[in-house]
Amino acid sequence: MKMRMRSGILAIGFSISFLIQGNMLAQEEKNASLYLEAYTDEFQNMFFEALKQKSIENYDKAVNQFLKCKSLDETNPVIDFQLADCYSKDGQYLLAQSYSINAVKRDPENYWYLSKLVEIMDKQYSSIGSIEKELPRSNMPLTRNLAMILFRQGKYEEVKKVLDVMKDSAFKIEYLDKIKDSIRTTDETLESISNNKEEIIESPLNIYKREIQILLNENDSIALLNASEVAIEEYPTQPFFYYSKGVALNNSGNPEKAVQTLLEGLDFILEDLVMENSYYEELGRAYNLLGNSSKANMYLSKIKSGL
Repeated sequence: MKMRMRSGILAIGFSISFLIQGNMLAQEEKNASLYLEAYTDEFQNMFFEALKQKSIENYDKAVNQFLKCKSLDETNPVIDFQLADCYSKDGQYLLAQSYSINAVKRDPENYWYLSKLVEIMDKQYSSIGSIEKELPRSNMPLTRNLAMILFRQGKYEEVKKVLDVMKDSAFKIEYLDKIKDSIRTTDETLESISNNKEEIIESPLNIYKREIQILLNENDSIALLNASEVAIEEYPTQPFFYYSKGVALNNSGNPEKAVQTLLEGLDFILEDLVMENSYYEELGRAYNLLGNSSKANMYLSKIKSGL
């Protein structure tokens, strides 16, 4: 019974860890307490304390608490994920890599565990292929998730390598076609930029878009949020700016406002399936952070393939 309670609270904690941030810490602690009030044993207290320390960037203290939790529940992937996240944020990438691999091994079909591992490898300027032997690549959902993650990063050659080891399937055909289309679109965009360089530089709208895209790539949540809000004031019908604001809110631990912003921006999308898919993906992430898996799956299921 205690183990079931522990697993349940870990799942809640996985979402809460994203929510407790900055000035909202006191309110989020109160909300978390409502979830945790039924659990009073040593493990739950340590886990909650670890989340608090992580939210205020006391990574050493957070790690110590998570390690104590791990001594009581050694095989739970949520603890491995949290340790990987803490070590990564603290710049200790080898330790982060080790715990992240453990999380993926214990729950190979979890998209977010694998996404975190890819992120950690990127921070070390290394590819996921360098640790291929340590992953359960025979797990098809894991392989599909890896292809999707790498595709969204624009790493088309790495996606091809992943697809090469897969049997022929609708998924494989779909992503090979998507790679071809994306490369063609990129080439056309670069050619258009080259042909219209002067016009793009002089356009305030394009300047906003370019600067915000840079902030998206750099994952600077505070600057991205500020820039997006300014851009929305200037161009209140541009869905890209609502999307970037939604990403910033998700990344800074405010998924409720991210949902509101993204739903508002959806109204301005006109026949842009790529942008629409990006919205659905970010809405799915927001609802996952809120712990609402049914809503998350609803939006993720709206993503249209073949783009």
